[in-house]
Amino acid sequence: MSNLVLLRHGESQWNLENRFTGWVDVPLSPKGEEEARSAGEKLKPYKFMRGFTSVLKRANDTLAIVLEIIGQTNLPVERTEALNERHYGDLQGLNKAETAKKFGDAQVKLWRRSYDVKPPNGESLKDTAERVIPYWQKSILPHVEKGEDIVISAHGNSLRALVMHIDNLSTEEVLELNIPTGAPLLYSFDKGTSRSHTYL
Repeated sequence: MSNLVLLRHGESQWNLENRFTGWVDVPLSPKGEEEARSAGEKLKPYKFMRGFTSVLKRANDTLAIVLEIIGQTNLPVERTEALNERHYGDLQGLNKAETAKKFGDAQVKLWRRSYDVKPPNGESLKDTAERVIPYWQKSILPHVEKGEDIVISAHGNSLRALVMHIDNLSTEEVLELNIPTGAPLLYSFDKGTSRSHTYL
């Protein structure tokens, strides 16, 4: 039996400003730091064997805050672009509400939520999954199958891609999937097969 915790970073400064972030390396907001501390408190009962995160500051800092609170600052952590947020292309830095006024709510929802529609010069969720899932299968799943407890600190869309894969969601079901900031999502695995999941 192993536990896998998926943690979307705490609120970032651009989440606060309602801007498309993607690969832009923005810091956590004060609320985001508090969300990370709250996640750490919830994760105190767990003893992780290793951690994984993107190369972006908001995910790194969230994990660092969590590990400090749970007393595991020496945890081996692997950082990889494979777990980065989806690249929002020409939308990066733009205000979401203003973008919706310009292009229409339906178009922006397609860019943000659909499986295979790309924003201009950016990645679709399908593109994001095509880097997240092979990394999961090669670098993370073997540890889960060995019964290790693992924590992943990443992003709304890289985690949506992973949840879609683990839970076998359809392209229609993933449209409505939202991963909240700073809320640990716990999966329990038995011999590498997901048995249950719940937000802590």
